[in-house]
Amino acid sequence: MKNITPKTQEVKSADNDGNKSALPFSRQNYILMLVGVGLILLGFFIMTLDKEEFGFGFLGITLGPAITFIGFLFEFYAIFKKK
Repeated sequence: MKNITPKTQEVKSADNDGNKSALPFSRQNYILMLVGVGLILLGFFIMTLDKEEFGFGFLGITLGPAITFIGFLFEFYAIFKKK
C-alpha cells in the first residue's frame, strides 16, 4: 500500500525586501492610521464644543465635520500607501 501524504502549500507573506512579515501593513501605515483615528476623534470632539442650539454653530456644522472628513480621507491614504 502506498503512503499518500497530502501536499501542503505554505503561504508566505513577504514585503518588498523579501523578508517574512506577519503583519499586513508596515509600521508607518499603522502610525498613519492612528493619526487618522486621532483626527476623526478630534472632529467629533470639536462638534461637542459648539454652544449653539442643536449644534448649528460654526463648530458643530462646519469645522467639526470637515476635520472628521479629513480624518477619514487620511485613513484611506494610510491603508493604500505602499512602501
